[in-house]
Amino acid sequence: MAQVRLIDIQEQPEENPNLRKIHTTCYMCACRCGIEVTLEGDRIRFISGIPEHPVNKGVWCAKGGAGIMTEYSPARLSQPLMRDPSAPRGEGKLVPVDWETALSTVTGWLKNIRETDPRKLAYFTGRDQMQAFNGYWARQFGTPNWAAHGGFCSVNMAAGGMYSVGGSLWEFGWPDLEKARLFVMFGVAEDHPSNPLKLAISGLKDRGGRFIVVNPVRSGYGALADEWVPIRPGTDGAFILALMHVLIREGLVDEEYVRAWTNGPALVIDAPGTPENGLFYRNEAGEMMVALESGDLVSFLHAQGQGVLEGRFTVDGKTLRPAFTYLQEEVMKATPAWAESITGIPKRTIVRLALEMGKVSREHPVVLPIPWTDFYGRQHSHTIGRPVAFHAMRGLAAHTNGFQTIRGLFDLMMLLGAVDTPGGFLYKSPYPKQVPPPVKPAPNPEDYRPNQPAKAPLLGYPTTPDDMLVVGDEAMRIDEAYSWKYPLAAHGGIQNVIRNAAEGHPYPIDTLMIYMANIAWNSTWNTLETREMLTARDEKTGEYKIPHVIVFDTFDSETVAYADVVFPDTTYLERYDATSLQDRPISEPDGPADSIRQPAAMPWLESRPTADTLIELANRLKLPGFVDEQGRPKYHTYQDFIQLWETEPGSGVGLLAGYRGVNGDKMLVGEPNPRQLEFYKENKAFWRYRLPDDQRYYRMANQKYLNWAASVKWIGKPEPIVLHLYSEPLQTFRLAGQGLWPGKKPSDPVLKERLVRYFSPVPIWYPPLEDQSSDTEKFPLRILTQRPMTHYHSWGSHNAWLRQLLNENPVYMNPVKARELGLEDGQWVWIESRIGKMTARLRYSDAVEPDTVWTWNAVAKGAGSWALHPDSPEVTRAVLINHIIPDKAADERGRFFNNDPVTGQAGWYDTRVAIYPSELQKVWPEPHVTARDPVARSVALERYAYTTSQPIPVEAHGKGNH
Repeated sequence: MAQVRLIDIQEQPEENPNLRKIHTTCYMCACRCGIEVTLEGDRIRFISGIPEHPVNKGVWCAKGGAGIMTEYSPARLSQPLMRDPSAPRGEGKLVPVDWETALSTVTGWLKNIRETDPRKLAYFTGRDQMQAFNGYWARQFGTPNWAAHGGFCSVNMAAGGMYSVGGSLWEFGWPDLEKARLFVMFGVAEDHPSNPLKLAISGLKDRGGRFIVVNPVRSGYGALADEWVPIRPGTDGAFILALMHVLIREGLVDEEYVRAWTNGPALVIDAPGTPENGLFYRNEAGEMMVALESGDLVSFLHAQGQGVLEGRFTVDGKTLRPAFTYLQEEVMKATPAWAESITGIPKRTIVRLALEMGKVSREHPVVLPIPWTDFYGRQHSHTIGRPVAFHAMRGLAAHTNGFQTIRGLFDLMMLLGAVDTPGGFLYKSPYPKQVPPPVKPAPNPEDYRPNQPAKAPLLGYPTTPDDMLVVGDEAMRIDEAYSWKYPLAAHGGIQNVIRNAAEGHPYPIDTLMIYMANIAWNSTWNTLETREMLTARDEKTGEYKIPHVIVFDTFDSETVAYADVVFPDTTYLERYDATSLQDRPISEPDGPADSIRQPAAMPWLESRPTADTLIELANRLKLPGFVDEQGRPKYHTYQDFIQLWETEPGSGVGLLAGYRGVNGDKMLVGEPNPRQLEFYKENKAFWRYRLPDDQRYYRMANQKYLNWAASVKWIGKPEPIVLHLYSEPLQTFRLAGQGLWPGKKPSDPVLKERLVRYFSPVPIWYPPLEDQSSDTEKFPLRILTQRPMTHYHSWGSHNAWLRQLLNENPVYMNPVKARELGLEDGQWVWIESRIGKMTARLRYSDAVEPDTVWTWNAVAKGAGSWALHPDSPEVTRAVLINHIIPDKAADERGRFFNNDPVTGQAGWYDTRVAIYPSELQKVWPEPHVTARDPVARSVALERYAYTTSQPIPVEAHGKGNH
């Protein structure tokens, strides 16, 4: 009989000498949690959270722990690839090449472009964490055609906030759930942002706070809500206007806050038909003027927060009105009964919720014993907050009316007195900025010359029509960002690029470079036609309309098949990265923070970090900013760039804010530190600074904070940041549409009408533009998609562990509505939009608003990609609704994309559909490419619970040549 040894529970396990731990930053989603990676030898064995980390506080989720299987995914690209010259693009017939062949080929293409017409390079990136670096690289190249994925994601959220309060939600701001009594969430999927928000909601509910979710679907966070308010997609703006209607009608506006910290009392010139109409009345010094109760007109600062919010005044023959009256006039039309007819929310519910918000904010103020001094010079003995907090994301943003909806949300916060106050919305460092932030792209063709860097950053925030990148009515950018079509396209328009490039509008390009964006699958719309555009040829010459396509990616995605050259990237566990204050930081409301990634594993075979590859290309091209006056490289790797780069020579500001200076003893501003990464490694890969209590709130008005922010170069001068209840920049575009602006303005009547209609200086609601394109009776439903908590973009559904949690996605529909249409639970159905149709399996769900159909995103995979077996459920039972989402509006000339007319945000959630029984009992369409083996073969193999015909060669991992 075998001997059994009893183990003392106090006995310590023997230490494994082969175990070691490395701290880094997760990238299984965009939360950027701090993680501790445990390795046994060179193999990653466990991933957990870092308790001290400001983002996740030691918590980690299923995605974070499953990073192991992302690292060891069979879908990894292992070496550079080039399209077989004898094979057409799109068939996936790629051949391995050495690095020098790939680099020299691409260098040749890019060198010719830069020497002749830098516009002919279009470089667009996905949800990477190197946007500051990528934007700098493109600027040094000299092309105007760079942007990240925001146009397809949530530029409306970013721009709506920046043009309202100089910050926004998500990476720019956060609901203060530690002090809130009421929390209202609009349109947030459970991956935005998973761990921090789960922790915050848990704390709110433990303290007895109330949680309300406004969403067409009750999933994820909605399951935790005290109240679900189902709403028709694309109607949130009408709901928000009605909430403001009730607050104003019932006297629940925080007028003291509005008078002191917003431009609500600023006097606006009321002179229709003149170039001054709708602009602020200013004194000779350019200061906004306000009226006092006495009727005297003084500057905004001189009024000391005592400007009146209502009235009509006449000066020098000009009629003047406080800006607040324009908002009041608009929202008083938005009655709860009107909103009910649009949103489906009963008017009694709208009134009840508005009263609850108003009464909680007024009757239960947060009073903190924190004295502070405002920009008027007034001293406050306490810090007062309004405990009503909001969070919102793509559910509000991804509509063609989303910008004005989000403007409305921030105006609602201002009326409640809940912007950067305890219990409300709080900025994350380095915000707030001026409204909008004072950065904008160079607007003239001569700013983009051969062999020259661009004259300014490539993205920013226009303030007048003179900032447009246009020549007459024609766009200067391939994505038409900053044109009359999409004037405030602060994140560009990645979704517009392929069609415009294929059609040669506004001009043909030579090379399309794509990094970390699956543009042939889930990061595009009208998928089948998009694939045809990538392979389209000129009828006369037979050449591809997009001559060269370069893809940088870690995995064998659907887009790889359409590349001419593929550069294999590393995973986040194999490289150095910076989550930077210059980009999308990990700051919390209590102060700035940033972090690094450091390698926990060697690069897979011949893969290299994309940033290293781009630096090598920059050095070969001798791009200014990357080489010195003698043409010698300043940086050899991204590791060098992270530590040595400065925003301007001698600025002392770089990618990382901590441990600056030659001794690592400075923060935020200091000389580059060539050992900076070592300091971060010693501090578990992150740095943070907590603001003093008297600088944590009212930062737009807190003079001590403003002085400090200017000293660390977050803002130019320590001047007041006045919140924009009323947007004068929007009004300048309306004047251009009316032909009254003295500078740039469009001549095309349709372009002019769009500016007049959509550029209201106060929030408005209008139906999604798809309602003008689709037959609403033929297509009565809207279809939505959102990411599940288990997956992020398309990264999760090839992960062996995460696939076991979710690997197929039916479409969900309210059972009452489904029965009305004669549809049964579990049957196959056709889903048809105005551009095409697809099949899916239908499931009943009571957690869906009746006029909505929804499903998960990024679960489905195209056959032949991701090293998945052709019979895998992601191929045979999962569906991708991108196939039927229209990319173009159905106007008579096909000139406009299905984008928000203000920002160019893709109307991702506006698609209207009909659903009816399908005779086809399988997934259709079935786009596929020839399957490829993305990894090198090896004798010893290990499967890692992954069903694939080409499992991982174990000993190959970690034997990179880099």
